[in-house]
Amino acid sequence: MKFFLPFLLIAVMAAANAQTVKNNLVIIGKTDSVNSKILNEKRKVWIYLPAGYDDATFSKQRYPVVYLLDGDGHFASVTGMIQQLSEVNGNTICPDMIVVAIPNTDRTRDLTPTNSMYDPTGKKTDNFKTSGGGEKFTAFIEKELIPHIDSLYSTAPYRVLIGHSFGGLTVMNIVVNHTNLFNAYVAIDPSMWWDSKKLLIQAHDVLQQKKFEGKSLFLGIANTMPAGMDTLQVRKDTTGKTAHIRSILELADILRGTSPANGLNFTYKYYHSDNHGSVPLITEYDALHFLFSWYGFPQSESAMLFDASAKMDVNAVLMAHYSNISKHMGYKVLPPESQLNELGYYYLQNNAPDKAFAVFNQNILNYPDSFNVYDSMGDYYDSKKDKGKTIEFYTKALKLKENPDTRQKLTKIQSGK
Repeated sequence: MKFFLPFLLIAVMAAANAQTVKNNLVIIGKTDSVNSKILNEKRKVWIYLPAGYDDATFSKQRYPVVYLLDGDGHFASVTGMIQQLSEVNGNTICPDMIVVAIPNTDRTRDLTPTNSMYDPTGKKTDNFKTSGGGEKFTAFIEKELIPHIDSLYSTAPYRVLIGHSFGGLTVMNIVVNHTNLFNAYVAIDPSMWWDSKKLLIQAHDVLQQKKFEGKSLFLGIANTMPAGMDTLQVRKDTTGKTAHIRSILELADILRGTSPANGLNFTYKYYHSDNHGSVPLITEYDALHFLFSWYGFPQSESAMLFDASAKMDVNAVLMAHYSNISKHMGYKVLPPESQLNELGYYYLQNNAPDKAFAVFNQNILNYPDSFNVYDSMGDYYDSKKDKGKTIEFYTKALKLKENPDTRQKLTKIQSGK
């Protein structure tokens, strides 16, 4: 369909569709639920779908999925960040992704892998008496939630898990004990002190012995030290008030000492200016850049693509880039239909009709069941004043989906007005 606008403006307008307005309310997602036999309760989840997901204009696109622990606390920030980095202003820092946020019912039960009654200082507390249900919660994610999401939504076989604090502890438990459940992990200031550092001790051995090929982990560390301390001093401290950060620094040391030899793509960052509560947002931002460092177009490629006069095989550049993405993601990834569509109109508006045809034609090959790819090719032939071909492609589009704009264009060209 026609978009006679500068490319970047197109990208901004398309991204706005990730939110819908209904009854004067801006809606960024929806709720879903799973009746869990494993947890013996009904679990609600919050779902974010990328721009164009429900729009039949773009068909059969499949999306990676982010699973977000403490979902009710981080849903708005993470979905907004993913939208910004994947869509707004033409950004391709990370792919468009579905977000599945998991709100808590009994947080201590679900996000601790073992039962313990002691806080970081070693003091006994009744606050943790329901702890130790982490393995059941992981089984719920693996055997009930993921199959539910995959059955109802257009998911790709690439999953990311994000968790903070006890959620970060859960992330690390899954990294260590259920490695293949996710492709990429973000552990934010994880509570590695839990149960006398039991998981940390286990991780020391597992990370040396196990292979983590194709897996990525970003670790974010907040500044939870007493005033006046630095990370060198805190390592020597033995008091309970530094147990949290000391355990995380120890985890970072273990990870640095075992990767990349074990195949794990790992990095971490210490955030001196952020505390335990403020660190999730900046960690998630940096993590998305790290986990998908290979996703966006290099500046040289982007400059070539948006130079309409450049002598180049556009499709060869695009397919080579997405071939590299496919290697990282472990399945075949095609250029998004919307991206090629917008690029084709960019060439059409900038007097590069051969490039426009090549891109529109590639979109037809990639997405033969989408009405929009035929509508766009009809617009191409309309610009070339080829009435027969224009009618042919508008008619193909309408056979797949009745669309008032396409119908109006077809009627107009048939009537000769």
